[in-house]
Amino acid sequence: MTGGVGNVPGSVRVSRFAIALLCLALAFPASSAPPSATAGEIEQLISSLGASGCDFQRNGSWYPAKKAEEHLRRKYEWLHERNLAATAEQFIERAGTKSSMTGRAYQVRCSGQPVVTSAEWLRARLVEMRKRNPH
Repeated sequence: MTGGVGNVPGSVRVSRFAIALLCLALAFPASSAPPSATAGEIEQLISSLGASGCDFQRNGSWYPAKKAEEHLRRKYEWLHERNLAATAEQFIERAGTKSSMTGRAYQVRCSGQPVVTSAEWLRARLVEMRKRNPH
């Protein structure tokens, strides 16, 4: 047999390569989607803002909670497609904190409460969610 290294036929080398590749694939599973618990937490965060009745400031303008929900959902979808929100904390930091266009911090204004940054508001909701439903 020719072309083999150390008298190993070419087809055996290919098979060994295929097996090695398969082992690597199994050792490092693709992470195209965040774990379902994480996706559930992020969905709960987005939905809780939408149902909050609070106003959401983005780039100097105030919007109703449902508009904020729509906006954050679009940002999450963008992150999710690029596998950039593997945790709820990453979602908050990368989508729920500030405008990616201007860098201005988002704010949340709820009736009878002081205005807070959206990062503070979302982190507080996340803590509450995790207390109610520990992993």
